[in-house]
Amino acid sequence: MVDQLIEVFANVLGVEPESLSEETSPANTPCWDSVANIMLVTEIEATFAVELNTAEIESMTSIGRARSVLRQLGASL
Repeated sequence: MVDQLIEVFANVLGVEPESLSEETSPANTPCWDSVANIMLVTEIEATFAVELNTAEIESMTSIGRARSVLRQLGASL
């Protein structure tokens, strides 16, 4: 079963959920560019009903880091 955060990343990046992991980052995922990053932030905020500040966005350098930020905000993962 694929979790909701992985589904968000897969949909925005246009990749199969199975190809993603907690270590997935812009450094190892060519389709995760600056435009995709903006789309990811928008989709994450909408999906998890959170509002991310600049520091939180900048710290989300991998799926695992994004998950950590969302947990700190109390999002239901």
